[in-house]
Amino acid sequence: MSATGKKLLITRQTLAPVLDALRASFDVTEGDGALDAAAAARALETYDAIIPTIGDDFSAQVFEMAGTIRCGVLSNYGVGYSHIDDAAAKAHGLVVSNTPDVLTDATADIGMTLLLATARRAGEGERMVRSGAWSGFGPKGLLGTHVTGKTLGIVGMGRIGQAVARRGHYGFSMPVIYYNRSRKDAGLPARQVESLAELMSEADFVVVTVPGGRETTGLIDRAALAAMKPSGIFINIARGEVVDETALIDALEAGAIKGAGLDVYVNEPDVPARLTALDNCVLLPHLGSATFETRVAMGMVAVRNVRAWAEGRPLPQGV
Repeated sequence: MSATGKKLLITRQTLAPVLDALRASFDVTEGDGALDAAAAARALETYDAIIPTIGDDFSAQVFEMAGTIRCGVLSNYGVGYSHIDDAAAKAHGLVVSNTPDVLTDATADIGMTLLLATARRAGEGERMVRSGAWSGFGPKGLLGTHVTGKTLGIVGMGRIGQAVARRGHYGFSMPVIYYNRSRKDAGLPARQVESLAELMSEADFVVVTVPGGRETTGLIDRAALAAMKPSGIFINIARGEVVDETALIDALEAGAIKGAGLDVYVNEPDVPARLTALDNCVLLPHLGSATFETRVAMGMVAVRNVRAWAEGRPLPQGV
């Protein structure tokens, strides 16, 4: 019997330390996939607490679909919570939290992984070796883009943006420019530009790290991509909906930009066939926080948030 007697749903199978911690306080059900609108509405009616993550549909419509809402907290597993309409949740008496801070370095590492892999055409080379198509070293073989000393542009200078900037500046001697909606101290030698267009046109590498949500949906639109250098490389480790995916594919197909590295997509896990067909794009399956240490740390933050709710305390990471 759980300590609180409250029923909790965690919408994906989770790691043992997190599950053990949850079972000490709750009657736990583990889900095995994303909740669509109907399933999310049923969950709101059935459980006292829910730990959702990206892909679970907790839009405003879902709260209206639900009958008598039993749930009192959505303790999101992840820093981004654009899949949750937090205003609608709060209007229906729920509190919402997330798991910031603990995934900063892991996500920044994936940003640099994508930057290097795209610049040096690592995906193409790996496929060539595996397929047996590699015929050996040649001076003209798979020529990529030099990274050291090139200009790094960061869109969104929050914790993750600053972590990417540190890696670029101190690790690869990259001059750093950044665009942020408000004035922001980058915490390292860097220059804040006045507009997104200015950043897109000046940077050799553009890395997007803004949070998801209504304010940033479609931020990287066709005009922003058109401002990039033909030699420019675009990296997205934010949220898929931040980018006009069709416009990005058009730019890549036309050779209007050199390449792209993506860890996130608009309709995960569905990735457009036009995108997977491109050799000038490195595609990862949302690996930003995918280290054992980081995923456990994220889970334990979610546990602390949901326990605080059960005990009537303010949520440590409420939004």
